[in-house]
Amino acid sequence: MATRELLSDIQRIQFTQIPIDITDRDIVRYYTFNTDDLKVINSRRRVHNRLGMAVQLCYLRFPGRVWELGEKVPNSILSYVASQLSVKPKFFKKYAVRDTTRREHLAELQKVLGYDSMSISHYKRLSKWLMKLAFNTDKGIALVEALIEEMRRTKIIIPAMSTVERLAWETRRRAQNQFYLSLTQRLTTIQKKELDGLLVINVEKNRTPLVWLRQPPGVANPKNFLKILDKFEFIRDLNLDSSCLAKVHHNRLVQLTRIGVKTTPAHIARLDELRRYATLVAFLLETSAIFVDTAISMHDKMIGKLFRRSENQRNQNFQHDGKAINEKVRLYADIGDALINAREGEGDAYAAIESVLSWDDFLKSVEEAGKLARPADFDYFDLLDRRYSQLRRYTPTLLSAFEFKASNPAAAIIEALNLIKELNDTNRRNIPDDAPVDFIKPRWLKYVFNNGKIDRHYYEMCVLSELRDCLRSGDISVAGSRQYQNFEDYLLPQDQWQILCNNNEIPVAITTDFTTYIKQRQELLFEQFDKVSDLLATDKLPGVLIENEKLVISPVISNMPDGATQFGDRIYNLLPRIKLTELLIEVDSWTGFTKHFTHLQTGELASDKIILLSTILADAINLGLVKMAEALPSPDLTFERLAWVDDWYIRDETYSKALAEIINFHTKIPFSAYWGDGKTSSSDGQRFKAAGPKTYIPHFKLKYKGITAKIKAKNQAN
Repeated sequence: MATRELLSDIQRIQFTQIPIDITDRDIVRYYTFNTDDLKVINSRRRVHNRLGMAVQLCYLRFPGRVWELGEKVPNSILSYVASQLSVKPKFFKKYAVRDTTRREHLAELQKVLGYDSMSISHYKRLSKWLMKLAFNTDKGIALVEALIEEMRRTKIIIPAMSTVERLAWETRRRAQNQFYLSLTQRLTTIQKKELDGLLVINVEKNRTPLVWLRQPPGVANPKNFLKILDKFEFIRDLNLDSSCLAKVHHNRLVQLTRIGVKTTPAHIARLDELRRYATLVAFLLETSAIFVDTAISMHDKMIGKLFRRSENQRNQNFQHDGKAINEKVRLYADIGDALINAREGEGDAYAAIESVLSWDDFLKSVEEAGKLARPADFDYFDLLDRRYSQLRRYTPTLLSAFEFKASNPAAAIIEALNLIKELNDTNRRNIPDDAPVDFIKPRWLKYVFNNGKIDRHYYEMCVLSELRDCLRSGDISVAGSRQYQNFEDYLLPQDQWQILCNNNEIPVAITTDFTTYIKQRQELLFEQFDKVSDLLATDKLPGVLIENEKLVISPVISNMPDGATQFGDRIYNLLPRIKLTELLIEVDSWTGFTKHFTHLQTGELASDKIILLSTILADAINLGLVKMAEALPSPDLTFERLAWVDDWYIRDETYSKALAEIINFHTKIPFSAYWGDGKTSSSDGQRFKAAGPKTYIPHFKLKYKGITAKIKAKNQAN
C-alpha cells in the first residue's frame, strides 16, 4: 500500500459507488427533485436529455461525484427519477451518445445549482476544516468519510479518491505534528537527555528504564505498592509539564501511549526526534496516572484484606474454641439449675455452686470463660490492632506521595490524614487531644478512645478505612489520577460554561431551566400513574393485577410452540461440520468486520486473516494464545505470530466496531425480524476460576479483571 493511501480498494468503491442494497427511503432522500431542479432539467427539449440531466444531478448529490459516460445506473434509482419526470426509463439508453453533451449538461448543472469542482482554495479550506477532527483521531477511513460528507454538504464535486486520500493524509500528518509539538514544546535539554536515557540498557539491571516502568504491578501487597511508588516518583522527578494534556485529545494520547507500551525501546530510539519524545512523554504522563490509580486500588484491596483476615481469625478462633465454649455453657447451665433449686428450697447459693464443682474450680472456670468470651457485639475490630504493623509498611509512603482533596463532607478526613503525615515526619507517636474526630463512626468509637485518650493505632486505621470509602464514593480525589480525579475535572471549565449559558446554547435535548424541567417530568410521571391506575382498575394491564391489596405481576410464560425444540434439533443436524475459522471467514465475506482490526501504529489491515481470526477465536472461547497455537494444525500458526497480532491489531475499539458491523448486518436480514425489533437482548453468563489467589492477572479481553474471569455472552435479540 502506498504511503499516502488510507483506504482499501473495497473502501474506495464504498465511497464512490451507489450501494447495491440502497433502500427506498434513501432513494427518496437523495433523489427527490424540487422546483428549481425540475426547472433546470425541463429546460432540455428532448426526453432522453432531460432524463440524462436528471441522472447527472442525482450523482452530484449522492455519491457526490460526476456520472461517467456509459456507467450503469441502478434500476431502482432510474425508475424513481423517470417517474418524477413522467417519462419511461428506457429513454436513458439514448442519452450522451456524445460525451460533449454530458459535459455541457454537467457545466450547466454546476452553474445553475451551485456545484463546484475541487480547486486549490477548496483544498485549503477543507484541510483547515478537517484539522479539528484530525486532532481527535488519525483513523484514515474516518477522515475520508468526514471529508466526503463535507464536500456533499457544500456542493463540491468529489474528485478522484487519490486526491481525497492525499488531502486526508496531509491533514492527518499536520495534526500529528501539532499533537507531537504540543507534548514536547516545553521540554528542556536536560529533560530530553533524561528521556533518551529511558531507552538505554542499565548494565547492572540488564534492562532499560522503559522496560522497568512497563513491568506489571503484581498482586496487592506492601512490597509491590512500594515498587509502584518508586516508579511513580521516578516519573515525577522528570518534572514533565502535565498541562500539555489539556491541549490534546485523550484518544490520541491513549493511542500514543499504547505505542509506547508495545514498541521495543530500540524501535522508539529509531524514531525521529519529535515523534520519539512525544511518544515517551505521552507514555510517561499516562503511565503516571495509571500508577496513581493502581496504588490507590492496592490500598483499597489491602484495607479490605486487613478486615477479612481479622474477621476470618475471629471465626477460626470461635470454631477452635467451640468445644471449650460448649463445656462452659453446659457447666454454667448446671450451676444455674443448682441456684434455681437452692432459691426455691431456700438453700444457700454458695453451697449450691459447690454442689456442682469446688469453689477454686469455679474461680478457674470464670477466668477461662473470660478468655474465651468475645466482645458483646461479637465484633472482630479488637483483632485489627495485631495487623497494624502491616499497614505501617506502606501507609507513610502513601500519605507523603499523593495529594488528597476532599469535598466538604470529607474535610475532616483530610485534616486527619495531614495530622498523621505530620506525626510520621516528626516521629511523634501520640495523637493530640484536639485531633479531628467528627468522621469516626460509632463502631470505631470504643476502640479509638481508650481510657479517655486517642489510640494511635485504631485512629490511624479508622482514618485509612474512611479514606478508602471516600475514594470509592468520590468524596475524596487524588491529584494526578484518572479514576479518582476531582469531579469538577469532568465538567466544562467555568468560563466556557458561562459563555454557553449567556448565549443560551447549552447542547442538551431538554429544557435547561430546572423548574420547568422538573415540572414537565412530574406531569409526565403523574400522567403515567393515572394511566396505569385506570388500567389496573379495569383489569386491562396485561399480566398485572391486585390481590389482597398487593401488586401481583405474572411471570413471563414461554411462547415457544410445541415441537419447536425438536424441529430446531433436526435443522441443526442438517448443518455441515466445519472449522470455526472457516465459519468466521464466511461471516467476514458477508459483513467485512475484519476491516476494523487495523494496526495500532500504521492503521493497515492484517495481511493474514487466518492468523487474525485465530487470535480473535482464542479470545472468544477464553482458550488463550498458547493453547490456541498448540491446537492449530498449521506449523505457521505459532504463538509468536498470534501474540504479535494480538498486541497490534486487537483492541477494545476494534472489537466494538467489528461487533457493530455484524449487528448492522443482522438488522438487514429479513429473518431477523422474527426475533423482535432489536430493542431487547438475551444475556447469560458463566463464572470460570481463572487462577489462584496469588496470581496477578492484568487484563482480560472481555473487560473483566481479577482472580476470576467472568465470561458474559450478550446476544442481540435480532
